[in-house]
Amino acid sequence: MTEPPTGLAAGPTTGQSAEPSTGPAAEAAAGPTAKPERGSAPRVALVAGAARGIGAATVAALAAAGWRVMAVDRCADDPALPYPLGRRAELEKVAADAGPGVAIAEADTRDVAALAAAVAETERTWGGLDAALAVAGVIAGGVPAWEMPADQEQAVIGIDLGGVLNLARVAVPALLRRPEPRYGRFLAVASAAATRGLPMLAAYCAAKAGVAGFIRALAVELRGTGITANAVSPGSTATPVLDESARLYGLPSAESFASQQPLGRLLDPAEVAAVLAFLAGDGSSGMTGAIVPVDGGLAL
Repeated sequence: MTEPPTGLAAGPTTGQSAEPSTGPAAEAAAGPTAKPERGSAPRVALVAGAARGIGAATVAALAAAGWRVMAVDRCADDPALPYPLGRRAELEKVAADAGPGVAIAEADTRDVAALAAAVAETERTWGGLDAALAVAGVIAGGVPAWEMPADQEQAVIGIDLGGVLNLARVAVPALLRRPEPRYGRFLAVASAAATRGLPMLAAYCAAKAGVAGFIRALAVELRGTGITANAVSPGSTATPVLDESARLYGLPSAESFASQQPLGRLLDPAEVAAVLAFLAGDGSSGMTGAIVPVDGGLAL
């Protein structure tokens, strides 16, 4: 594995932030592996962190494959974080671009009651839930762990890790409400940072490592239910979270991270979304507890 140059860490990836993406990767997700049919009814997904970035691209990929999707986002800035998060107008555009099978709801992933309300609205609208995707993420750091402001650290841990646990708390019971033999998917976004020590991003690394551990444990707990739990582990992906990472490292732009990936470029959010769509579909039926790298070779 090639180590980052001095002062340059492998950039994190997830976020409530990046422009919606379409393209070949998203279109590929509409193929057989993402086929949404459950009997005669389309399958239903909830995507948390849907206003921008990987979340927005995932909404597009699932909708293109025929899923009904509840797109959920905080739709507000966090006073602890020094960069803008997704807006309601962006979430509305994601839904409008994806088509009539997408509805929207506002919820902070740290707010269990708000997430529960979004899940309940999904069940009321489409009769149930087949997949829950925890995609929301933020970044903060730029200083050693012991100097990081407590409110920023709490925001990173609370959203990037706590938000995954909170979504599982309210979504897994909904997945279990489907009749047997059931089909269910719980998916999350980890990061290459889960297995690398990125300087000045200790809280982010800890949160993403926690996501990987949680998914593995959840997969075992869901044994025999017909529900699987998996995650993707992206490399440096073109989102506002990566832009903020570049700022934290004093780099001219997020493109500075591209050379660390054997692909020689940043990933597009749609490329990560295509793998999430695959994991949501029938083609992933033999997988659970997997942390799938979608990192341009960063982990090599």
